[in-house]
Amino acid sequence: MHKTRLLILLSGFLSVASLCHAQSIMLDLPRQSQHAVVTQRVGITDITVNYHRPLANSRQIWGKVVPYGQVWRAGANENTAVTATDPVTIEDQPLDKGIYGLNLIPGENQWTLIFSKMSTAWGSFSYKQDEDALRVTVKPQAAEFHDALTYDFDDVKPDSAVVTLRWDKIAVPFKVAVKVNDIVEASIHRQIRGLNQYFWEGWDEAAGYFLSTKTNLDEALKDEDQSIQTEERYDNLIGKSRILEAMGRKDDATTFRNKALEKANPQQLYFYGRQLQGEKKQEEAFAVYRSNAKKFPDYWTSHVGMARVYSGQGDFDKAVKEMQTALTGADAANKSNLENYVKRLQSKDDINR
Repeated sequence: MHKTRLLILLSGFLSVASLCHAQSIMLDLPRQSQHAVVTQRVGITDITVNYHRPLANSRQIWGKVVPYGQVWRAGANENTAVTATDPVTIEDQPLDKGIYGLNLIPGENQWTLIFSKMSTAWGSFSYKQDEDALRVTVKPQAAEFHDALTYDFDDVKPDSAVVTLRWDKIAVPFKVAVKVNDIVEASIHRQIRGLNQYFWEGWDEAAGYFLSTKTNLDEALKDEDQSIQTEERYDNLIGKSRILEAMGRKDDATTFRNKALEKANPQQLYFYGRQLQGEKKQEEAFAVYRSNAKKFPDYWTSHVGMARVYSGQGDFDKAVKEMQTALTGADAANKSNLENYVKRLQSKDDINR
């Protein structure tokens, strides 16, 4: 009885081994088609393709090794698996978050992509159509030769990427898109219910996101107020001023900006000046640098700010002197940049450009 069972078991192993090109199914040994994983983050959503890479190895791939009109595993060995950590769309068709087995039906002019709820099968040998989560059709393209089957993420954008299968001289792309703002907003609401709710930084970061995307200024203002209530800081006060300005409430924005600047340390004042310069508000930036020098006369960023003021006025001798003074008080990480500024000023090169 035991011998009969053993023979049946060995027979099963041998039949599977023939499918594996005599590779081990028991031990962790090298495979002819090696394992690869590629991941792309879109927004905060991770899209992963987990697959094995067969080699063309001078064979005729399309229409022969991979027949047209038949379901194919989109790789080698175990199912090629596509994971999305949030809901996505594939070629504008919705697909819920999860792990899917990727199967393909190649054609000479059109391919069918199949996202199966079965992701752990061995290839497509046990594929069942009633387990499909999604089918879409795409167009194959001529491409440079790839000996090893490859999946790449191309045309990466803030809310989408194109997954492209490349093998032999064919490329098969499909677009994966994400509703980034909806997903991030839901994620923020979940995160802020944890320990983050007791610290000003979490509310401030949430407000900053809503401001930067202009998706929900009312939510941004509410979150920034909560940040200020938790702990009033330069960061959340200046953040509130920016939100109010974006809402068109100029006078209120000015009130909170002034309050923030009163609370700012010398580094914060300097970087606020740099932000103004980035917005092409040169004179406003120079006013901030002068205020910084008056309020914090002995801090090195105050001297850098005044070097910028004198440089903008064309008084390079005073600018050099201020930058050299800044050098004596700066930390080691900034000294190299300041030394370069000194050289530029000595050459009468305006460092504001």
